[in-house]
Amino acid sequence: MTKVSLVGCGLVGGAWAVVFARAGLDATLYDPSPSAIETALRVARESAEALAKNGLTNGKTADEIMARLTPAASLAEAAGSADYIQESAPERLLVKQDLYKALLPLVQPHAIVASSTSGLPASAFTERLTGRERCVVAHPINPPHLIPLVEIVPTPWTDPAVVTQTEALMRQVGQSPIVLAREIDGFVVNRLQSAVLAEAFRLVEDGICSAAAVDAAMSEGLGLRWAFMGPFETIDLNAQGGIADYCMKLGPMYHDLAQAQADPRPWSPELIAAVEVVRRAVTPIEALDDRKAWRDRSLAALVCAKRAIMSGQGAVGSGVAEES
Repeated sequence: MTKVSLVGCGLVGGAWAVVFARAGLDATLYDPSPSAIETALRVARESAEALAKNGLTNGKTADEIMARLTPAASLAEAAGSADYIQESAPERLLVKQDLYKALLPLVQPHAIVASSTSGLPASAFTERLTGRERCVVAHPINPPHLIPLVEIVPTPWTDPAVVTQTEALMRQVGQSPIVLAREIDGFVVNRLQSAVLAEAFRLVEDGICSAAAVDAAMSEGLGLRWAFMGPFETIDLNAQGGIADYCMKLGPMYHDLAQAQADPRPWSPELIAAVEVVRRAVTPIEALDDRKAWRDRSLAALVCAKRAIMSGQGAVGSGVAEES
């Protein structure tokens, strides 16, 4: 695949543009709103410049990246010549249904149409359409030019070759794809995040600790490990006999915790307001954009550090693992 089109722009489209262009692919950008294309190109420029400073552009300059990005005047122009289309339209079912009805008749017979949707199953907006077998979800984690994970989720009728080719393309452009066997609400990342958020709000609502303490528990505790290893590897390394040993010793405790946590609650307006007060004391609403820029700079630095860490991951330590 050599020609990419981004349909639906804005912040996500701009980030995707950088992902493809820094990998040496040409990308066409289309959105029915000219201002959204302008936003995507601005985001791409700013992101490319920041990435170049951290050596995260595969040796390309920001100008070289931007030279590969071309606005399209129409959906037909964007779709007609593309081998791969990354759709990032608003997360509304009717919008996507209407878009796919218009889009699929315009694409080449071999083209793949992948959606950036973060929760809508592609079956919900492709079911009755000709060409639906070429549709798949390729859900990025925001911002995708810094966070490489992509969730590839087939519909029941997606051609398996489409899944294979999408996974290969994501690897080609430097992303880290995971492939789900079937559609499931929330996919993987949001389901994991949902479990953490549910417990985070519950701890605050029950007066166990403050919102700031929950954030610290993650950023200064679990998050440090989870930045470079997942939960299964974490517990595998936290018992002398590995994951089986860990589960034998601590499995009953986690089962008891799961039963206590089996208490799904809505996030009440009062609870949200209480957490909002804590967050706004730290970051006023007018400073959110500056804080997001800080987040992206921090992510870039973390990506660089993680690359250095993972380049030596074959080393075997001699310390004794402790359970926690």
